[in-house]
Amino acid sequence: MITATTMSMKNPIGLRVMMFMMCVVSQVVNGEQPMRCLPKEREALLQFKAAIVDPYGMLSSWTSPHCCQWEGIRCSNLTSHISILDLHGEYPYDSGPYLSGEIHKSLMELPQLQYLNLSSNYFQDTHIPEFLVSLRNLKYLDLSHCDFGGRIPSQLGSLSHLKYLNLALNYLEGSIPHQLGNLSQLQHLDLRGNLLEGNIAPQLGNLSQLHELYLGGYYRYLNISDGGQWLSNLISLAHLSLDSVSNLNTSHTWLQVIAKLPKLRELSLVDCSLSDHFILSSKHSKFNFSTSLSVLDLSGNTFTSPMVFRWVSNITSNLVHLDLSDNNLIEDLPSILGNLSSGCVRHSLQELDLRGNYIIGTFPDISVFSSLKTLLLNGNKLSGIIPECVKLPSPLESLSVRSNSLQGGIPKSFGNACSLLSLDISSNGLSDDLPMIISHLSGCARYSLQVLRLNMNQISGTLPDFSTFISLKILYLGNNQLNGEIPMDIQFPPKLEELYISSNSLKGLLTDYHFSNMSKLEYLDLSDNSLGLAFTQNWIPPFQLLFIHLRSCQLGPTFPMWLQTQNKFVTIDISNATISGIIPEWFWAKLPLQKVFYPLFLRNYAILDLSKNKFSNTLSFLCGDDAISIQTHLDISYNQLSGNIPDCWKQINSLVYLDLSHNNFSGKIPTSMGWLLDLEALLLRNNNLVEGIPFSIKNCTWLIMLDLSENKLSGSIPDWIGTKEVLKILSLGKNQFFGSLPITVCCLRSIQVLDLSLNNLSGKIPKCINNLISMAAETEYYSVSHSYDLEAWLTWKGSKQIFMDESLELLKNIDLSSNHFSEEIPVEIEKLSGLISLNLSRNNLIGKIPSSIGNLTSLETLDLSRNQLVGSIPSSLAQIYFLSVLDLSYNHLSGEIPTSTQLQSFNTSSYEDNLGLCGPPLEKFSG
Repeated sequence: MITATTMSMKNPIGLRVMMFMMCVVSQVVNGEQPMRCLPKEREALLQFKAAIVDPYGMLSSWTSPHCCQWEGIRCSNLTSHISILDLHGEYPYDSGPYLSGEIHKSLMELPQLQYLNLSSNYFQDTHIPEFLVSLRNLKYLDLSHCDFGGRIPSQLGSLSHLKYLNLALNYLEGSIPHQLGNLSQLQHLDLRGNLLEGNIAPQLGNLSQLHELYLGGYYRYLNISDGGQWLSNLISLAHLSLDSVSNLNTSHTWLQVIAKLPKLRELSLVDCSLSDHFILSSKHSKFNFSTSLSVLDLSGNTFTSPMVFRWVSNITSNLVHLDLSDNNLIEDLPSILGNLSSGCVRHSLQELDLRGNYIIGTFPDISVFSSLKTLLLNGNKLSGIIPECVKLPSPLESLSVRSNSLQGGIPKSFGNACSLLSLDISSNGLSDDLPMIISHLSGCARYSLQVLRLNMNQISGTLPDFSTFISLKILYLGNNQLNGEIPMDIQFPPKLEELYISSNSLKGLLTDYHFSNMSKLEYLDLSDNSLGLAFTQNWIPPFQLLFIHLRSCQLGPTFPMWLQTQNKFVTIDISNATISGIIPEWFWAKLPLQKVFYPLFLRNYAILDLSKNKFSNTLSFLCGDDAISIQTHLDISYNQLSGNIPDCWKQINSLVYLDLSHNNFSGKIPTSMGWLLDLEALLLRNNNLVEGIPFSIKNCTWLIMLDLSENKLSGSIPDWIGTKEVLKILSLGKNQFFGSLPITVCCLRSIQVLDLSLNNLSGKIPKCINNLISMAAETEYYSVSHSYDLEAWLTWKGSKQIFMDESLELLKNIDLSSNHFSEEIPVEIEKLSGLISLNLSRNNLIGKIPSSIGNLTSLETLDLSRNQLVGSIPSSLAQIYFLSVLDLSYNHLSGEIPTSTQLQSFNTSSYEDNLGLCGPPLEKFSG
């Protein structure tokens, strides 16, 4: 898919914007004296600033008397009026600075403003201010990526000098105002990525100077009317995007119209429901694009046949970029490329994107495409061994066949691709040994190659020397079958920035020598091998790492001193690294501090994982003046930490994941944990915590997992627990909670694991239990995405087992065992047909087993033992075909066990100590 960034790189709009700014600035900066701004306009800017929320200090320079020297401001040298206001942020918002708040009407006091760019800021739940139409001299207006809602103000059509208008990627609704057709000087119009609907205003055809027109949204709400005849007037149009326009597949008139546009270079028809039928029905339509069309994006449609490639070859002869990703193409790759190479396209094509289809076959010779620079085949069904005779085009720079089923190795011809910059064959079935693969790549490609991704294959062998790959920046070899000792004399490329060799079977020591020339290294992942890091005591690494992943490496027994030299890291995982003793004070000082600026895209990865070691500190580091503030993931579980958990969590309120489980903490759960408003997972399992759950935890509205089990907590389960609408895992087992189960538990509509076992809870099981609708559905993956692995200990088929993220997502479990629940099992429980495990054992339940318990068709384990249940075993129980663990022992059941069913396959212990029960597999028979 052609992104906005790709489009801007391939068209001259960026150059024209720069030229426009240079023209304005030439009126601004010529002259020797510092420009003094007009007092009235300075005051207007200060009012604007007062209404803005500025978390990154983008407006910090707005204090001096000379506002023409403020950041983002330029003034005319002739009039002293402000001409340019450029305060664009970074999009998405987690990648850098941005503004929020509201746009103050004081901007009306800038009458000579020609250039206004507020793009990539966060003005959520606000509308585009109508007062902007008073800025009559505006030539450039960019409000894209700002989260604006509401309608496009029709008054914008009165900005008669406007040449550039970008409102893309907001939440704008309604129709496109026909008044925009009055902007006779407009050269660029971008309305993509909104919620606009209805017919595209044909008045846009009046914009005869338009060079770039980007329409369409996300949901196919827009239509093109009158066969798009209005497009015929746009004779200057070079770039046209009609993404997600809904009715393009019903007619070819619009295509015939745009085929006659003499300057059209780029055409994007993403997600327009175009299909093979569209191609077949267009055969009788006589049209041909001019040789100017060079970029065609047909991604996200429903093409299945390779005829689309022949059609493309016939309608244009100068194609440079073709995108057919995310269609339903099911032909073999040689046939597809054969259709595409039948015309002139084989000589002109430079970029071909076929990702996300169902393309089969093996990898063919592609040298016929003599100009090809980029080929993307990710996520298809390619298989077999890449033949040795395969040749690559000499200009090829990037080849990606990630996520296919290719086998064997890499042919030597790949190593002779002298222009190759990036090679990605990850997530396949390559099985050659690594030294052989690297040998095959050691032709002239070793001088050009910058990115090599071979992770997630079955590649064997040990690690060879990579030092001859002098341009290599990214090397991914993780999740293979690499083994053996790492040779002491190998080195890595000097320009390497990312090294990822985790999840192999490598062993041995990595020393100073291996890293001595790696001054560019920022990402290091050696996790899950049998590697040790043996650095000399006073060694100073030549690199500064951002990401440190050394899980299960041998770093101990003491804390690694070389980390003291690392001043930039935002993620560190040294879990299960055989380290013991205390965590040194200097380490906490190295963590990202509140006063240090880190881009938000790094904050998403601000991970600290020290779990599964033998640290014995307290957590006092949380409460100092230099307390960490931007960690999103903090895991210090499975250590020997002790003392009270500090009550100062306000200072790290950006936490999303907190795991302090399996330590020796005592005292109360800190009240300040309620300030962790973004928290999704709180794990305090297996400590010595006392008293109740603080009311403040109610504020953690985004909790997905709450695990407080195996402590000494007491009191009642709070009513507010039912307010956790996204809570999926609630584990409070093995504590001292008492009282009845609050009726609000039934409001946990997302709950999939409910473990309240081994407490002193009493009363009846609520009849509203059928409201746990996530339990009522069959297997469903978590709808909330997260960047961490969840872990839970649960009683499963009679024993404690640990469930990790993927298996946990599939589990639906209720465990109320070892409490004092009484009265009958509510018949409403039969509605929970997605339930996989139900344990109500060791309570005081009476009455009969619900007759329709067989409706729990997904059940694999059922334990109702050690209650006071009476009556017969319901015959419907035999309908649960997946049931593999059953325990009805130590009740007062009677009658015959239903015969000729799987119920006879269970051991007699499943039924023992029910004096009135008879029939196989028991020795006592009826009659």
